[in-house]
Amino acid sequence: MITKELLQKYAELIVRTGANVQPGQVVQLAIPVEQHAFAGIITEECYKAGARKVNVDWMSDTLSRMDFLYADTEVLSEVLPWQEAKMQQMVEDLPCRIVILSDDPDALAGVDPQKISSVMQSRSKVMKPYRNAIDGKHQWLVAGYPSEKWASKCFPDDPNAVEKLWEAILTTVRVREDNDPVAEWKAHVEFLNKKMDWLNEQAFTSLRYKSANGTDFTVDLIPGAKWEGAGNTNPKNGVFYIPNLPTEEIFTSPLAGKCDGRLVSVKPLSWNSQLIEDFEITFADGMAVSCNARKGQELLEQMLQMDEGAAMLGEVALVPKESPVNQCGFLFYETLFDENACCHFALGAGFKEVLPGGDELSTEEAKEQGINDSIIHVDFMVGADDLSIDGVRADGSTTAIFRNGTWA
Repeated sequence: MITKELLQKYAELIVRTGANVQPGQVVQLAIPVEQHAFAGIITEECYKAGARKVNVDWMSDTLSRMDFLYADTEVLSEVLPWQEAKMQQMVEDLPCRIVILSDDPDALAGVDPQKISSVMQSRSKVMKPYRNAIDGKHQWLVAGYPSEKWASKCFPDDPNAVEKLWEAILTTVRVREDNDPVAEWKAHVEFLNKKMDWLNEQAFTSLRYKSANGTDFTVDLIPGAKWEGAGNTNPKNGVFYIPNLPTEEIFTSPLAGKCDGRLVSVKPLSWNSQLIEDFEITFADGMAVSCNARKGQELLEQMLQMDEGAAMLGEVALVPKESPVNQCGFLFYETLFDENACCHFALGAGFKEVLPGGDELSTEEAKEQGINDSIIHVDFMVGADDLSIDGVRADGSTTAIFRNGTWA
């Protein structure tokens, strides 16, 4: 049962360890309106940490669904002047951003996928420059909070669905009644950093993936690009923060346009409230050239055509199958959790911060060094239980990184 003490412990972890709010900072909190009580707990904790001001953006899946059902595509695609001004203010303030996800996975079920894609494409063209301007320059965090609809999706017809989802979420973020989550996260970050440091020392030029389900894939890495782990450091103030709770991955951005082979997904992909199941993507010369899905074929094709970079890879991430998310044994229908279940790739945008001095590079400068650019960033899981990954160096020598779905 979720208690006030556990909620408070979770809020403190989000604010003090995850976002690591500092005295004098502006905090931008985005949270579903249904979770207004938790918004109060988070807001108070931010002020206790010394926040100068906490601004709240209220979200609503119900209202978003109504917009897509009843408003014209042209109307939804328009970015109003006040919305641009708000983004410009964010560029100037560089606030510490906290996003609490409490989604209804079926919020947009039945909505025309083409309408959703068109709106996303139009709005992203306007908003993306503002997002690029704050990328890598501020602290941010994403965490989860169960809603009834989300819990019912994970545990259909179960009267204890919300409690079960709470238990799973708190397990993945290492919050219990009898523990010190801050100490456990410190140890977890140290473990991930050791793996990260080892990978950076190896100077692999490419990775080779193989599993019995048909995955047979090679991806090139950017020379000099870093592997990164659980946390980031805000270059503006030197503050360490953990952007995702939970997180189990060590990741980098591969060399855009340099991969070949077949990737077979091991878990369904929830995108725009619709599922893509039992799918595979074949790449040639760095581009997705074909795809096949038992369910959601049209949606997968639309995703790959969102823009020029949508059919290329922006991330390669290593996650062992012992991950607490994977051990929960069910699909969360939320990428924040599902991407931390096992090894994955992401279609679309890469991370310029993995490059030396990347935080100061423009999007175009990062592209010139091999970072993919796109309006999407969609993670899909390939970490089969028998997955093998080998690292290849410039001289052709290889070293086992993963065997049987975990660290070799």
